[in-house]
Amino acid sequence: MAKVFKKTSGNGTIALYLGKRDFVDCVDSVEVVDGVVKVDPAGLNGKKVFVYLACAFRYGSDDLDVIGLSFRRDIWIKRVQVYPVPAAKAPSTPLQESLLKKVGDQGCPFTFQMPLNLPCSVSLQPGSGDSGKACGVDFEVKAYIADEADNPDEVIEKKNTCRLIIRKIQFAPANNKAGPKAEISKQFMMTDKPVNVEISLEKEIYYHGDPISVNVKINNETTKTVKKIKVSVEQLTSVVLYSSDTYSKEVCAQEFGETVGANSTFEKSFQVVPLLADNKDKRGLAVDGRLKDEDTNLASTTLGQGERELQGILVSYKVKVTVTVSGGGMLGGLTGSDVVVEVPVTLMSPKPAGQMSTWSLQRAEKETLRNSTTKNTKFRTVTAVFTFFQKCSF
Repeated sequence: MAKVFKKTSGNGTIALYLGKRDFVDCVDSVEVVDGVVKVDPAGLNGKKVFVYLACAFRYGSDDLDVIGLSFRRDIWIKRVQVYPVPAAKAPSTPLQESLLKKVGDQGCPFTFQMPLNLPCSVSLQPGSGDSGKACGVDFEVKAYIADEADNPDEVIEKKNTCRLIIRKIQFAPANNKAGPKAEISKQFMMTDKPVNVEISLEKEIYYHGDPISVNVKINNETTKTVKKIKVSVEQLTSVVLYSSDTYSKEVCAQEFGETVGANSTFEKSFQVVPLLADNKDKRGLAVDGRLKDEDTNLASTTLGQGERELQGILVSYKVKVTVTVSGGGMLGGLTGSDVVVEVPVTLMSPKPAGQMSTWSLQRAEKETLRNSTTKNTKFRTVTAVFTFFQKCSF
């Protein structure tokens, strides 16, 4: 392991070890969260050691908690006992075996499997005057010393706990399809023919920081003139907690002074680049969950919603093209208007090159088992695993 993340309790009795802090959601499966807790039995005073993994929605800062109210709601939480070691101890993962070699005989492994319906780590960008932790969805692994795993009447002192924030993230799929297309025809007052606008994207998925190419076709069958074209990208943030609310924020917009005369056609490709750096002053903008001292970007599109009921923050994007048609005649501006066309766009981060996830290893193991029943088992197994690693997208 190139790096190990460690957090020790205030009294030094327990220490939490993780091999990584980013866990990948592959839509149909989520990487296992595994780690080790180092326990010094001498400091327990007869108590037990537990570990929990929690997905929570924070909808208020800590400094607002002045009357004992909690501004944090657990969406999902699971607890396991690690010491004394339960009789039905789960087998260690390769990561845990490496960590156990590092921490010695006092190491107690733990494993969590997150369900598929949990949201990814997303934060809402605070305003300039806000303080405390940002609102949003976060994941926390916490080890603590207690008599019972979950007793609301038991007071757990801060010195008896240690925790690490982790992230649940999604990467863009390897297969990028052709982009969406949309068109609209609009007829104006005092005209008997419409303005036809069609827009399309080159591809379905764009990476953060890459220019989005928008192809615009205009067929102006009227006697009016198209005087400008605006291309924008909007972020749609659905906050699903007690109720479902959707907020829209423009993250990129650019106007182009292209004109299209009466009874003429026009076609051109425009490029826009949505960046967090250009939206630092927008309070409530959704950004990817960040760890301490790490940069982040605009929140990635949430994949795989389907029919699953998710809670937390769900993010999507759309490209909007606004074509402004000039007015004229005795009625002036009353005969002019805008023609608006929208298409969805997926904005995500690419999977880091060479990254092999736990999910990939699990798939490789299944491939090995399928091939092990055939002749020349050893040769076919090695070949299957090698081929799979070359083709694996996650």
